[in-house]
Amino acid sequence: MSNDERPFSLRSVALVAFLPTLLFSIGEGAIIPLIPVVASDLGASLAIAGVIAAMVMLGELVGDIPSGWIVSRIGERNAMIWASALTIGAVIVCILAPNPLVLGLGIFLVGLATAIFALARHAFMTNYVPLVYRARALSTLGGVFRAGWFVGPFLSAGLIHLTGGTQAVFWVFIVCCVGASVLLLLLPDPSKTFAVPSAGKTVFDATATTAGAISSTGTARPAVPVQGLFQTIWSHRGVLLRLGTGAGLIGAMRATRTVMLPLWAVSIGISTPDTALIIGIAGGIDFALFYASGQIMDRFGRIWSALPSMIGLGAGHLALAFTHDLPSNVEWFIGVAMFLSLANGIGSGLLMTLGADLAPRPNPAPFLGAWRFTADFGSAAAPLAVAGITALASLSVASGLMGVVGLCGAVLLRRYLPRYAPHRPRQF
Repeated sequence: MSNDERPFSLRSVALVAFLPTLLFSIGEGAIIPLIPVVASDLGASLAIAGVIAAMVMLGELVGDIPSGWIVSRIGERNAMIWASALTIGAVIVCILAPNPLVLGLGIFLVGLATAIFALARHAFMTNYVPLVYRARALSTLGGVFRAGWFVGPFLSAGLIHLTGGTQAVFWVFIVCCVGASVLLLLLPDPSKTFAVPSAGKTVFDATATTAGAISSTGTARPAVPVQGLFQTIWSHRGVLLRLGTGAGLIGAMRATRTVMLPLWAVSIGISTPDTALIIGIAGGIDFALFYASGQIMDRFGRIWSALPSMIGLGAGHLALAFTHDLPSNVEWFIGVAMFLSLANGIGSGLLMTLGADLAPRPNPAPFLGAWRFTADFGSAAAPLAVAGITALASLSVASGLMGVVGLCGAVLLRRYLPRYAPHRPRQF
């Protein structure tokens, strides 16, 4: 029985694969929307607050460099445990930060840990989930991240209301990381429990120092050397240059939305609890669409999720650009925030699914590290661009320009997705 033929159910991986991810994302979702606010409280200008908010994306970009190497050698469970430990240290740095510079360092370390945590789970799902279920499974994983981003801001709003400050919010992330680590230590290692085809077939050892194969009888097979990030980029430079650029623009638009909404709220004078509440409701819309996105990709093809998502993100940022000084700017902000979440939700799991489609077997982690590097490069560059444009012009100009970038990204995806991911609808 092949990998694509063996019985599969999302329930079989829900506890081990999704619950630690949910806890981690709740903690991250609790602090990310408030980073510009915390930075402003420490004396940062609006542009500097945008740079500090971008540090999480920059940390993820740098974290992509060692993440494939780490996961290939110590296994996904160990990688996630160490990533959680690094996050706890980073959040403590944020709590003790006396100025914006130290806060930015702590946020950068959070991004570094997030890259390792996310790639570890992505690599497992790529190896285990059969192709015909891939988009739904990875969209569900994306939905789990979004669920955390939905719950986290509500926890933030409640804690700020109870305590009158933002420090307690950081402790939510620490508690979540401790909870995720305990679960990972107590639950079975998923790479050993699940990622095993039926008897008589080759079983790949996900925790080996190289991507070696072990037969069902225990006989070792020749190992496949693990490539580094930059060697992998060179080996797959064609797809990474073309479709990877599209992935980078998807990451850029998602990151722009994440940074733009809190900055916009600060700029038009929305209070901190209201900001957390609005972004939390928007996160609920985003989360609600994750399984629909997977169904669309599995039934009709990846492009039917990619294009509506990118067009919506681009159009939403363009619309937001014209609302800053309107008397009804708060109402427009709420409406556009919900629309952007709708567009983002339609693309839930898209980048992870495309990475899994393109990744070589039996050891996908190095390629996935390179793939995530391309997407995270856009995620890191876009908020810095927003901060720079805001400093030179205005937040409205930044939103408008990023809207144009999103529409250009849709054109690029329309050209290269059919070439590199020519997924056809299957019969149901």
